[in-house]
Amino acid sequence: MRIFQPQRHARRSDPYVCGFSYRTINCILAGMRRPSFLILSALAPVPLHGYAVIKEVARLSGDRTRLAAGTLYAALDRLSDEGLVEVDREETVDGRLRRYYRLTDAGIAALGAEAEQMRRDARMVTQRLSAARPAGAPRHA
Repeated sequence: MRIFQPQRHARRSDPYVCGFSYRTINCILAGMRRPSFLILSALAPVPLHGYAVIKEVARLSGDRTRLAAGTLYAALDRLSDEGLVEVDREETVDGRLRRYYRLTDAGIAALGAEAEQMRRDARMVTQRLSAARPAGAPRHA
């Protein structure tokens, strides 16, 4: 687990900064693991229930990330504790409870911040790779 120092205005003693908890601010600043990024991405357009999140994460990752149910629900619990997702509604289907999750405002902010950081990182790597190419090697756009 990475520990990052918060910005000067976000102190552990402050219950909220800009409407977000200290823990949520640190999550946004620290970046997130790929499964969390994919779970939040899956939930971005509409609330989904657990099995639908598993299927959407697999689809979004080109089947490179397959979440087991236990892994998903542990991640959803953690993301909920961090204030990034919340239960949207519950319904019973075929006698089984189906819980739908949605992004919170903090979840939208965290996902947007992570996507922007990924864009910056990709731009930086592309520039560095450009400089590493042998003279006369073709450049790809």
